[in-house]
Amino acid sequence: MKKLLLGIILFALAIVVPIPTMARVDVSIGIGIPLPPPVVFPAPPAVIVMPDTNYVYVVPDINVDMFFWYGWWWRLWEGRWYRSHYYDRGWAYYDRVPSFYFDVDPGWRGHYRDHNWYGHRWNYERIPTRQLQQNWRSWQNNRHWERHGNWGVQSYQPRPQQQRQELRHQRQEQYQQRPEVQRSRQPQQQHSQPRGQQHQGKSKHPKSQGKPDMR
Repeated sequence: MKKLLLGIILFALAIVVPIPTMARVDVSIGIGIPLPPPVVFPAPPAVIVMPDTNYVYVVPDINVDMFFWYGWWWRLWEGRWYRSHYYDRGWAYYDRVPSFYFDVDPGWRGHYRDHNWYGHRWNYERIPTRQLQQNWRSWQNNRHWERHGNWGVQSYQPRPQQQRQELRHQRQEQYQQRPEVQRSRQPQQQHSQPRGQQHQGKSKHPKSQGKPDMR
């Protein structure tokens, strides 16, 4: 009788609670990972595109890092990453560092404030959210911002690929040393490691080549 009652309850939950919602609860709450606090916008935010990136957009007028890339909004909060299809709600935990992040210049806020990108005048364009959502894919496919005056940077030559890779490696090392990133890993690693077992080596994720890994 108890088994029958339990089965009825689970069946009712499966009908009432959508599957994506249940999965999100399992990821963000089931393993004790909190969701970030909401960012309140009086109006849809404008973004700018970051030079020397694979079409990474950033919201410049808030004091938290919020990006748009490949159809998703991204947030870094307390050493963890979250993403959503909406800029103001629906955040879900993302279990790795998105591959675009190491292309983003850590000093971009200063460059934005000074309208200067490494000695070159940066006439960035403020892009409304609606325009971004309607055009991001075609802009990326057509390499719109390189053709449109090198991301708005006057007389600028994009960095060679080898230099970009070296910068990515440096930024990755600096990121791993951040105290909040190291703190965020400790409870996650303790939870994910089964009793009586130890992981051999490091977990491997395929590197992004061509189309990004959007698991």
